[in-house]
Amino acid sequence: MSNPLVQAFFVGRAVAEVVNERLEVALTDALSDLGKFDAEAREQLRQFTEEVLERARAAETANAGQSTASTGQASSDSGDLQAEIDELRAEIALLRTELQHYRRTSA
Repeated sequence: MSNPLVQAFFVGRAVAEVVNERLEVALTDALSDLGKFDAEAREQLRQFTEEVLERARAAETANAGQSTASTGQASSDSGDLQAEIDELRAEIALLRTELQHYRRTSA
């Protein structure tokens, strides 16, 4: 190694090999971390989807139970509603009659 040019060549080559090895390790670690992150994200997404579907099924089941109970209630409420509408129509008709009678007597 008496020639400085030959020595510089071997030093440069050794530096390139070390840098290459370190870059390879860093890239491998980065890809490994990326793979772990991807796997964790997919697992969290799967768990989130399962939880959403479970809650939707529970709400659907609860709503189905309520709709059968409220169906019977709605028919009785609609009967009451119809009776109230009929009463209001009768009152309107009575008021119209009285209004016409008032107009005739005051004219």
